[in-house]
Amino acid sequence: MKYKIYIVEDDLSISTLLQEYIDKYGFEVKVVENFDEIIIEFNEYNPDLVLLDVNLPKFDGFYWCRKIRQQSKIPIIFISARDSGMDQVMALESGADDYITKPFYFDVVIAKIKSHIRRAFGDYAPKVEERIVEVQSLKFYPERLEVEFNGEKLIITKREGILLECLMKKYPKVVSRDFLLEKIWDDLEFVEENTLSVNISRVRKRLQVLGIDKGIETIRGAGYRLNKTW
Repeated sequence: MKYKIYIVEDDLSISTLLQEYIDKYGFEVKVVENFDEIIIEFNEYNPDLVLLDVNLPKFDGFYWCRKIRQQSKIPIIFISARDSGMDQVMALESGADDYITKPFYFDVVIAKIKSHIRRAFGDYAPKVEERIVEVQSLKFYPERLEVEFNGEKLIITKREGILLECLMKKYPKVVSRDFLLEKIWDDLEFVEENTLSVNISRVRKRLQVLGIDKGIETIRGAGYRLNKTW
């Protein structure tokens, strides 16, 4: 299994070097592309660990660390030129697991990544029973974002998983649009009217690939409901 690392760093030279070096050790690496959509990229990439700078465009790393922590417990390591004790305290209080100051040794970064991966997913990770959300033969495994139906399996995105899990847990009840929006987007002011509809459509298509046609029903004026057509 290739663990996925998400690098949020605005210095292109540093992020490129980090990506190249980490890639050599067998990790899959993605560098942030849009600093206005860090959470969107995070959900779509679904990384196992985040490397996060403090000084970033628009919002600082502390802000994004708290946002990630609202929906994930994966390791977050700060890498920053800000070396004051207060910065490190703020990072840890924002939910970070570690703090590396620049300039840094690449070997130290790799060692830290391996250590936190082991603690989160490997030999040192607490042994907990995997969660399964089921509606008869339709199963969803939130920790691995895998959907299973009649022996067929499919990997979906974090956002699709949140929507599907909500619909499955509430079945056979209708789930309101406002409830689904609050589950996925923090700032509703910047969500376009059709954004939820687009994402629901994507989940419908995922279910269709597994052999479930019309798997989500639109209830006009109310919201959506899982449509058990199997």
